Amino acid sequence: MRILVVEDERKVASFIKKGLEEQSYVVDTAIDGLEGERLALKNEYDAIVLDVLLPKQDGIATCQKIRLKRVDTPILMLTALGETDDKVRGLDSGADDYLTKPFHFEELLARVRALLRRKSQDRSTSLQAGTLVLDPVTRKVERDGRQIRLTSREFALLEYFLRNKGQILSRANLAQHVWNVSFDMDSNVIDVYVKLLRQKIDKDFDKQLLQTIVGAGYVLKDEDEND
Repeated sequence: MRILVVEDERKVASFIKKGLEEQSYVVDTAIDGLEGERLALKNEYDAIVLDVLLPKQDGIATCQKIRLKRVDTPILMLTALGETDDKVRGLDSGADDYLTKPFHFEELLARVRALLRRKSQDRSTSLQAGTLVLDPVTRKVERDGRQIRLTSREFALLEYFLRNKGQILSRANLAQHVWNVSFDMDSNVIDVYVKLLRQKIDKDFDKQLLQTIVGAGYVLKDEDEND
């Protein structure tokens, strides 16, 4: 899942980015409100972490402009301002939640997860295709009851496939959601990771879930769709 962090304090932004990436999220960053607005309108994100005190355009105005463009991505407002009136302004601008600095990363992560669960149409904890099961909370992956160990990037790739089960996903689509804005589309990294993932989730099983659609991309199907 892809998250945008708009934070002008570089150390804070780096701290948040590193922590989220360790949890297998794809993270883009912006250091001012105008850049944050541009990225939020250009790319599809699953959540946005937005600081209030930003250069060029503050977080309140940025949030309002994003909402005026009918972008409904969950927004977590992040700021050193802790007064009730400040929180009300943030929420009234269109934010979904509010976290005051300083904070523990575990709390930020919990709030992000809550926003992602709230957004998801699938309220169940786990994602599944046949006997393949992925739990986003415990970060465990199993097939036929056998645990499958994945790297952070492989996990992020599988999670995106499962959230879009049955849909053909192009390389550009995978790059946008599983890698970041600086990803080189001319590289073969996506194909390599899909191959690695396929070896782990399909190689030792009778039915193949992850399929290549020549000229279009890849698709993950349920076992009964592959008969």
